[in-house]
Amino acid sequence: MNLLNVFRLLRKDLRMGPRSPIFIWALIYPFVITLVVRGIFGGLFTPEPRLGIVDEGRSRVALRAQELDGIALTRCRDLPQLKQRVADNDLDAGLFLKKGFDRAVVSGRKPLLEFWISGQSLASQRIMLAMTTMDLIREVEGKPPPVKVVVNTTAENDELPLTARLIPFMVLFSLLIAGVLVTAFGLVQEREDKTLEALLVTPIRFSEVLAAKAGIGLILALLMSLLTLLLNNAVGSHPLMLSLILFLAALMAVEIGLIFGLTATHIKGLFTLMKTVNMIILAPVIFFIFPHWPQWIAKIFPTYWIIHPVFEMAVIQGGLSKISVDLTVTVAIVTLLILPIRMLSLKGRRTKG
Repeated sequence: MNLLNVFRLLRKDLRMGPRSPIFIWALIYPFVITLVVRGIFGGLFTPEPRLGIVDEGRSRVALRAQELDGIALTRCRDLPQLKQRVADNDLDAGLFLKKGFDRAVVSGRKPLLEFWISGQSLASQRIMLAMTTMDLIREVEGKPPPVKVVVNTTAENDELPLTARLIPFMVLFSLLIAGVLVTAFGLVQEREDKTLEALLVTPIRFSEVLAAKAGIGLILALLMSLLTLLLNNAVGSHPLMLSLILFLAALMAVEIGLIFGLTATHIKGLFTLMKTVNMIILAPVIFFIFPHWPQWIAKIFPTYWIIHPVFEMAVIQGGLSKISVDLTVTVAIVTLLILPIRMLSLKGRRTKG
């Protein structure tokens, strides 16, 4: 195999890639799916409590509230605007701090705390905002809160928000489009357009064509799956190990794409083949969305072994010991997939010859 020929073919495919709708879709997919999931499921199922504040005297309560995570803070112009926005349910609660509020609290005069709650806000949001406000006032007073809350996150899938459990689906679909579809589509299109035959009458070998198609799919799959995780704040605490896992995942996706591309003889046949096999490829993600289902069933599907370590490292943020078996199985699958690719490529080369 001549690596220079592979590089030239790869450069040509990258230059021609933006003309392909499949290539463009692979590039924009991470942004589209993130907007859809965060916009629908993130906003619908896990809304942040919305607190409005009118501060007449630069209170420490307002300043500290700006530093809090998990609360959407809005500064209102005056008291009438604050009350109106709470009444319209634009805010879950509103806090009015008069001038001199902090001095009154410190001196022990117990000033009136004006706190409005929207009638349409959730009970959990009301409790969170009320308790947070009281804790902030205690800080100004110089007294510790009556209790200390420590939030412990477990690694059980059913305790994760839906947006987190959808990350395996988003990543696997990125791999499917960029790794499988782009690789297979490029190869089949070359065959349909008769450009593959023109290439093979030159010194370029069939294996070099396959390597170039695999290269562009591998680059796209790795970058787009990583971008999907970055957009969803799911890189985890071991980015280098996560990158290695994504590389193996992208490699498996590209191998599947080569098998599809070598099997299908035309674009219509390729999409028919993908519709049939994609159910098997995407099946494991259902078990991350519904963690109460028997998880051993998911392990039957090959793509489980590339998605589970991504889920463990990026979402659960578990240790490396939890994915050692997954990586071993993934490497074995990637190695075994070389055999059908080799057989199909020999068949295709004989056909062209």
